[in-house]
Amino acid sequence: MTIERIHTTDRLSRIVKHNGTVYLCGQTAGQEEWDIAEQTRQCLTKIDTLLNEAGSNSDSILSVTIYIRDMKDFAAMNEVWDAWFADRAKPARACVEARMARPIVLVEMSVTAALAD
Repeated sequence: MTIERIHTTDRLSRIVKHNGTVYLCGQTAGQEEWDIAEQTRQCLTKIDTLLNEAGSNSDSILSVTIYIRDMKDFAAMNEVWDAWFADRAKPARACVEARMARPIVLVEMSVTAALAD
């Protein structure tokens, strides 16, 4: 069994590859001046970059778990999400309201994807 861990720290690996699957740690983009829409855009951009580095891409996303600080931002987050996935395959998805590790973080996304063929 081969497990490849990329960008590993004392706490986590940003990318883990195993058995044709890519797992990304939770992606955030908390800047105090960014609203939920901009944080969502930044998270999706980070996800795209990490998947490409891992040998995958956004069309290979299998599932995404979205943690949102306040469900009042759900529609604005979905607007960015829908635009980003407009021409892409749609993954399985869950979205839950959650307390974030830092108050400026409005959204976090955890991704599982297949390695690209």
